[in-house]
This record gives sequence, C-alpha cells and structure tokens, in this order.
Amino acid sequence: MQWWRDAVFYQIYVPSFTDSDGDGIGDLQGIRSRLGYLELLGVDALWLSPIYPSPMVDNGYDVTDHRGVDPAWGDLDAVDDLIADAHAHGIRVTVDLVSNHTSDQHPWFRAALASPTGSPERARYHFRPGQGADGTEPPNGWCSVFGGSAWTREPARDTGAREWYLHLFSPAQPDLNWTNLEVWADLDKTLRFWLDRGVDGFRIDAAHGMCKKLDDAGPAGAADDPRFDQDDVHDVHRMIRATLDHYPERVAIGAVGVRSAARFARYVRPDELHLAVDTQLAASRFDADEVRAAIEDCLASVGSVGAAASWLLSDHDLSRPASRYGAGPVGQARARAMALVQLALPGAAYIYNGDELGLPDAALPGDARRDAVWHHGEESRDGCRVPQPWEPDLPAYGFTTGEPWLPIPVEYAALSVAAQLEDTGSTLSLYRRALELRRLHPGFTQPPAPGPPLEWFGAPPGCLAFRRTGTTLVCALNTSPEPVPLPPGDALLVSGPLDELMLPPDTAVWLT
Repeated sequence: MQWWRDAVFYQIYVPSFTDSDGDGIGDLQGIRSRLGYLELLGVDALWLSPIYPSPMVDNGYDVTDHRGVDPAWGDLDAVDDLIADAHAHGIRVTVDLVSNHTSDQHPWFRAALASPTGSPERARYHFRPGQGADGTEPPNGWCSVFGGSAWTREPARDTGAREWYLHLFSPAQPDLNWTNLEVWADLDKTLRFWLDRGVDGFRIDAAHGMCKKLDDAGPAGAADDPRFDQDDVHDVHRMIRATLDHYPERVAIGAVGVRSAARFARYVRPDELHLAVDTQLAASRFDADEVRAAIEDCLASVGSVGAAASWLLSDHDLSRPASRYGAGPVGQARARAMALVQLALPGAAYIYNGDELGLPDAALPGDARRDAVWHHGEESRDGCRVPQPWEPDLPAYGFTTGEPWLPIPVEYAALSVAAQLEDTGSTLSLYRRALELRRLHPGFTQPPAPGPPLEWFGAPPGCLAFRRTGTTLVCALNTSPEPVPLPPGDALLVSGPLDELMLPPDTAVWLT
C-alpha cells in the first residue's frame, strides 16, 4: 500500500511545538501530549526535525550520534512511546535523516582531528591540503550555504601540516565522504536501527548534496554546481531504498533542491526515493501564472517516472506564507487561498506546524535570535521557528510553563489553537475541513483516471482553475485585484467570503 502518495505530512519543529518539562524547549513528550489535536486536525503522518544528540549549533542538524536522542527532546523510550501512541491515533511517524554531515563534536570527527594525514579516520570526511604559501588558503573557492568559505582549517597540530575540511553548511557540520564504504555501512546501520523501532520513514536532509565533484574548482552556485546534484548521489539513494524495501510501507522522502525538472525526476525513479520535495511552489509569488507554472513543472517531472508529486508551502527554513504573501490581512487571506490550492493538488502535501493557525513570521530582536545562519551574517530563520501558541493566555500561551527558547509575540494569542478551535471561520477550521474532504470526498478518494492528473480551465487574467482528472472537484484561485465570475458548480469550501457568484481577490474555492 503506497499510503504516502497522497498523505498529508505535518512537520513538527521539535523545539517549538510543545514543552512538557518547563525548560522552555519542545520535546517528544510534548508532541505525544498533542496527538489528539493532530488526529483532530486530520494529518496522516508526522515529520520530526532532528531528534539526535547535538551541540545545537544548528538546532539539531549537527549530529553527534545518529542512533541516539538528545536529552533536550527525551530518550529512546520517549521515541518508542511516541511512535506507539501515534500509531494508535492512526498517525505515522517519519524523522529527519541528516546524512550529508555530522557535528564537529561527533566521535568520528574528533578521531579524525587526532589522526595523521591520510589516516582511515580522516577518510570519512573531506580533508585537503591548502593552497598558497604554507597552505594558508582554502583548497578551492567553494562557498558555504551559510555564507563564507566552505572550508575551515583544522586547529594547530603537534605534527603534520594543518589541513582544511569541507562543510557545505556551518563549520560545525563537516561533510561526510560518500566515497568511503564505512560511511555507507554506518548509514545502513542507522536506517535499520530506527526502522526496527517502528519509524515509518525518513525525510533526508540535503538529499542532493551528499556527493561532490571535488576536482572541480568551478564557482559554487553555477548552473552545474560541483557541490550538489552529482550523479553518484543516486547510488546512495538506491542503497537507502534497498534497505527500506525490507520494511513494508516505509517511505524515503528527499529534500531535493535542483533547478532542472529532468534532474529532479531522477531522484524519484522506481529504485530511488519514494517522494522528493522542493520549494518551487513555495518560491512562487502570489501570482496565478507563476503558481500554475510551478504545478505543471512538478507534475511533468514526477509524471515522467511514475512518481507522486509533493507540495510544500512552508517549512522551518522558509518565511511563513502569512508573511511571505503580504503583510497583515492580505497575507493571511493569500495564505488561506494557497492552502486550498496546495491541498487540492494530486500527491502528498506538507504542512509546517503553525501554518494551520495562519501564524506570521515573528519579529525578533537581534539578541533573541539563535539561528546559525544569523551568526554568519545571513538572514535569520528564527521568525518562522517561534513556538506554537496553544492558549490565548497562560504562561507562554500554553507552550511551556517556563521561558520559551524564542520569545512568542503577543499577537500570537489571537491565533492560538484554543482561540480558533470553535471558530468556524478560523484558519484552523479551514484546514480541518480541507483535510476532512481529502479523506472523504469522492473528488479525492476515487482512483485516478488515465491521463494527466489535472485538467486546466480557461480563466481570467490573474486566475487559475483546474479539475482533478476523472472527478468533479474543481479548484479556482484569484490572484488578480478584481472579483471574477465563479466557475460553474456548487461551492464546497472557500478560503474567504464569496460575493454572490463572484470570486473575490486573494481567494480560492473548491467546487463540485
């Protein structure tokens, strides 16, 4: 049963969901306490941000033990309890897999620094001699995604020349060497460790970045970027898939950031990842032509290899839709409209925790920011990571009895779960109804018809309208500044008030 092909995944940024012990940081027991809410919302699966032991330089994406749990989140027993309870609620659990790099505090990297040049310990990473006099310049001009050089020179050594190590992200996240068989064996061990505990799958971070063309000193960021999307990475994903195939109904999902639809499709070939997610839809402006182009591009890409599409509007690295599409009520209205577009599309959908409440990005003072990117001079991602509000008052809006790890703005009170739960016009109610219809309405439940998954209708400028092939379900979106006539049919769900037979600006509707 390929349950993932049309599943709704709910991403939980663990430190920001619910804190159970008053330390101000979300944890696994906090998630477990909210499973009733998640069942009421109607999601099919969870995607948890990294839960592994970590110095938290990059909020858990710098891992010291891929088969453990950081005490900030809980322990292995807490994982087992969460999986068991989630399954009892009819919810599957997938976890972030950080396979591109480790922490610089990982035992492997510490051993590498303590070992001589050319040693097996160093061969697990990318160590290279520097250029220039005495090797004081990086091996090449590659840049880190977080800004600055992608190379850091190791600390002073008692013997031997100081080498440089590669890190596509923070210097605290040295990249693993995927030409090393020991690295492959360790990942297989990690996969089986979590699958044997009942995890339903993995979201593979930076799935296009594990293999590099180190002999290519060309500019990182060019069309043929030697840091990413190298052909050898597909061998890694075939290995991951071969392991998962021994565990029925488990799923491998890649976070794949490539520019070409043809290159993207390679990641979801029948012997590789089950699903791949990019940010093309999220990167589109609130513009009907851009949204349609992103949808068509994705469907053509995955359709060429028989895979299911994946649709994402937001995650822990992206500005939230309620802020990205505009300020105040305009942003809220557009975010609601795009949610209906996303959830009407054939394939899997990903909801980032708090988007179902219409949360905007939080404005945070510089001294409150924690993001590793912020400390490297880049734009901080903390605004979309602020803890989730559960109550309109109480200490910290029900997130914690202590001090939240990031301050929660007062405007979140009116957007809390309790404030929206009984309000039929709230964003939370809109999401609940949309997910209910995805489970029950024939437009979603009947088997797909042969041919293209969507049929597009002619629409006025600034608008789009499509029907799921073989069904009566139509979705229409108005991104123009003026009302437009509704397509024929009965309104099933609408993101905002309708004006008689007209679809107002910044509004989407499902019809049947």
